[in-house]
Amino acid sequence: MSFDKTITVALTGASGIQYGLRLIDVLVQSNCRVYVLMSKPAKVVMGMDTDQSVPARTADVQRDFSERYGARDAQLFAFGQEQWTAPIASGSGAPDAMVICPCTTGTLAAVAAGNCNNLLDRAADVVLKEQRKLIVMPREMPFSTIHLENMLRLANAGAVIMPPNPAFYQLPETIDDLVDFVVARVLDQLDIKHTLMPSWGADTVSGEQAGDEQS
Repeated sequence: MSFDKTITVALTGASGIQYGLRLIDVLVQSNCRVYVLMSKPAKVVMGMDTDQSVPARTADVQRDFSERYGARDAQLFAFGQEQWTAPIASGSGAPDAMVICPCTTGTLAAVAAGNCNNLLDRAADVVLKEQRKLIVMPREMPFSTIHLENMLRLANAGAVIMPPNPAFYQLPETIDDLVDFVVARVLDQLDIKHTLMPSWGADTVSGEQAGDEQS
């Protein structure tokens, strides 16, 4: 079965797991293979921030997410933090990109330091060394100097730092609208087409083109 891209989505224990869950949903609908990494703190936050059940075992995460988001066979895989045989633990199995969404400042520090104490840290390290796209979405405020220095270190290594900051110029009416704005920006970075929201200035460009045709 052919998929357009393979994307790893890592969910850590910061508030804002809705962004990561929605991203997984859209990636599945966009014909991407999705590798899911979910830390234990992420499961705790999922239970606090959402009304969704929190699977305890990795196999249950894979089954639950596959059913929830309508994944086809061999489209969505979940890996445990100690599952070193996972393809994402090696450069030969590196995905096209990896998104840590949301990203705790602890995970930020571990990846910036090159620590590989668990599969999530190792997967991010692999993506960087293989020069694939790593998107890090730190969810914290205010940022300390330590946080900022870790972001700078990762940016210098080639990572994209994307704090999940929704905008309001699209006149959002629901929380889902705010979540979709952030997810849309991530999809833009991954070069994945979507219809979550129009790009900035799209209406203006269309109007100018229509005016030119009329004249």
